[in-house]
Amino acid sequence: MKYMVLMYADFTATAAMTPEQRADVFTRHEALHRDLAATGEMLNGAGLQAPEDTTTLRWHRDAELSESSGPFMESVEHLTAYYVVECESAERAREIASRVVDFHVVAVEVRPIHDWFGMGEEKS
Repeated sequence: MKYMVLMYADFTATAAMTPEQRADVFTRHEALHRDLAATGEMLNGAGLQAPEDTTTLRWHRDAELSESSGPFMESVEHLTAYYVVECESAERAREIASRVVDFHVVAVEVRPIHDWFGMGEEKS
């Protein structure tokens, strides 16, 4: 089964990180990437720019499309990165997700993917 691991961070806290904290976060993510590459569970992932660099397009009931600067929702925590993993169980996906929660990534959603393209065939 494929899962999205959606990571949320407080970008104010992110901006205030020390070089040592940034290096620690990078080191831990690199270790996770290596581990998941070795097991074949990592399909893809990306880090995202800050919320102020976001554009939100919104469909309105009157069939009009509007565009606004900034994220979809007003919030302290915003989506900062994601992984797409393929693993045997939801428990394994949560185990993977638990490795990224810390002072920087304060919340992680683990969501099953029901439809996909460009990520290969489902494992048996």
